[in-house]
Amino acid sequence: MVIAIVGPTGVGKTKLSIELAKALNGEIINADSTQVYKGLDIGTAKVTEEEKEGIIHHLLDIKDINEDYTVYDYQKDARGCIDDILKRGKTPILVGGTGLYIKACLYNYEFSDEDSTNYVDESLSDDELYQELIKIDPETKIHKNNRKRVIRTLNAYYKNGFINKNISNELLYDTIFIGLTTERDILYERINKRVDIMVANGLLDEAKRLYDSNIRTKAVMTPICYKELFPYFEGVKDLDTCLEDIKKGSRKYAKRQYTWNNHQFDVNWFNVDFNDFSSTVENVLEYIKNVKN
Repeated sequence: MVIAIVGPTGVGKTKLSIELAKALNGEIINADSTQVYKGLDIGTAKVTEEEKEGIIHHLLDIKDINEDYTVYDYQKDARGCIDDILKRGKTPILVGGTGLYIKACLYNYEFSDEDSTNYVDESLSDDELYQELIKIDPETKIHKNNRKRVIRTLNAYYKNGFINKNISNELLYDTIFIGLTTERDILYERINKRVDIMVANGLLDEAKRLYDSNIRTKAVMTPICYKELFPYFEGVKDLDTCLEDIKKGSRKYAKRQYTWNNHQFDVNWFNVDFNDFSSTVENVLEYIKNVKN
């Protein structure tokens, strides 16, 4: 049995994963695309050693920020972790906000060995690239302003000669999907407070180190927290404006996470009691027990 914990940022997934791991003889597998990188700690809300409470965690801090790490890489690594944990008679618990990582890991989601060759002329404008996509896929659902996805789709087509839209919804593991949710106002307040806590814990120093490194890889530019502070270091924006950009971006990201999880997974949602989190844990454990029986 595999347990996957999903939900928006700031809702308590990490805390729940620790409690479930203690109760179910589990080990945790990170499913957050930003937490695989070393040195991205405060801004990604990475679990601390103290918070781990001795629970084994996998796929944290496995890459340097100047290295690439794809969904294909994660799929191989995470499945390897699941198989190993199951063989040892323990419970694999996936936790994180990157829905595509969870989907690729748990479902029959096939990739060919990735070719890093870029077949697309990136000097083309967004509109020109989109017109190229329309030629090969007139019914595409990709938005023309989603430049990265347009380029990725074109590269796949130029390499393989077709666009694969047939992703299987076949689960490869017996999985229970646990979702944590709360009222929108409560969640947004928690997100805002979490950013303030990050600042108090040293977010500015962490972001400044990245800024000074001049490294602008996917690892640095993807998380919502580092790039938003770069204009402050450049003297283009004041700090309050940059922090509000982080909060706003995080709130929008939370909304996208809800949408993804609802559409992609058969999630059993639990409303979090932040005043008595142990009751939430008990409800989840009771549900898991009933499903197993």
